[in-house]
Amino acid sequence: MTGGATDVTIDAVLAGPSAPLGTTGSFSAIVKAPLDGPIAVGPNGLEGDEQADRRHHGGPEKAVHHYAFDHYTGWRQDLPDAEPALLARPGAFGENLSTAGLTETDICVGDLWRAGSVLLQVSQARQPCWKLNHRFGAADMARRVQASGRTGWYYRVVEPGVIAAGDRLRMIERPHPAWPLARLLRAFYVDRLDRDALAGIAELDALSPSWRALARRRLERGVVEDWAARLESPGG
Repeated sequence: MTGGATDVTIDAVLAGPSAPLGTTGSFSAIVKAPLDGPIAVGPNGLEGDEQADRRHHGGPEKAVHHYAFDHYTGWRQDLPDAEPALLARPGAFGENLSTAGLTETDICVGDLWRAGSVLLQVSQARQPCWKLNHRFGAADMARRVQASGRTGWYYRVVEPGVIAAGDRLRMIERPHPAWPLARLLRAFYVDRLDRDALAGIAELDALSPSWRALARRRLERGVVEDWAARLESPGG
């Protein structure tokens, strides 16, 4: 069983509108700002939060995005040329929840967490996309996030309610203690054709259907999917 805290403070709750992303011609809601007061959370996420590309972002399996503020120190060291203000406060990675004391080594697939009056369940890790490249002004930022394992994770909303900065985030149940997100990420991005790991992932009922399907495809085909469209900015 993984270690880590089972009760932390939510330091920031964030949301943002869809807006043009640089000069790409695409829209994104990756820019998030802290919210004051209680915020309603439903099956598709926070009230007032938007996703520009609903095919790849948002929806019930990716309703709430959590990113560990613990990782910001490492990114400041790795990205000395990044705009200082970008990594000075939560929101750089498009997260809805920011905490200190929980990372991908501490969080397991299917964990149930109470946040305010909302009950959340960990549905998957984040698959970084090319919009991070533009957010950080680094052509390989999405690949860096993927390789680092500092991806963040998503929740599905089991019980709607309200949430606010300062609320406690408390673990209620851990149905899959053998599957911390760090192990899941290693199976997908490092030991990419480990058949035992892929078979286990395919049977994780609490994992999002898209990730289970991906594991099954690798098992059936014996090849790793091409990540270029997800990680590389259109037109280079």
